[in-house]
Amino acid sequence: MFGTYFYHKRIRKSVSLFGTLFNNLYVLRKSSAGETLSTQKVPLAYSPKQKFLARLRDVPSLENDQTIAIKLPRMSFEIVSMAYDSTRQLPKVNKIGLPGSASGTRNSKYTPIPYILTFSLNIYAKNQDDALQIVEQIIPYFSPQYTLSVKPFADYADVTEDVPITLQSVAWSDDYEGPQESRRTIMYTLDFEMKISFSGPISDGEKVITSAITEFYLDQDDSDE
Repeated sequence: MFGTYFYHKRIRKSVSLFGTLFNNLYVLRKSSAGETLSTQKVPLAYSPKQKFLARLRDVPSLENDQTIAIKLPRMSFEIVSMAYDSTRQLPKVNKIGLPGSASGTRNSKYTPIPYILTFSLNIYAKNQDDALQIVEQIIPYFSPQYTLSVKPFADYADVTEDVPITLQSVAWSDDYEGPQESRRTIMYTLDFEMKISFSGPISDGEKVITSAITEFYLDQDDSDE
């Protein structure tokens, strides 16, 4: 069974899909009169939270240093866990038909294995209003679930799959410590669950059954009872 090469890029596509949801958020700065002074797009990167915080603490005057590319507000996300989802498991020996490469044939694959990917989205800001602007641009779309349609197989553009993404929790923290001149970082952490399925190799060249021959007869008993 093992040894047949296949790679459907499900985890890689899931990371790209999740990041695409949050790569177009903005923070507005307004004057006391309500006029918009500046509009800043919030950068997004795949990065572990602890590594990101360590970098912020190493350079306390980061927001004032023009030679440093990183600025606040900013967002990062990462996969924190991956678990089997027994509630969505269908019979494993079932086969799903796919379009074949030649006339009269079809390709097929066995029932996919359901898994849950848990993502953590971290929002970093130096003031509360910036962080709240970002949070409020995200939460209304999840009630608490948001579903996307994806194409799981590159060679089968007509095959689509619904991917539910559920907002599980929202947590807030303020790691401000030390003297007054040290840098303050406000962080919101949003945890999401994405339901995906892993498929095995796709078999090809199976012949399609186009007709069936059935013989039947009626057994008539003419004897009197």
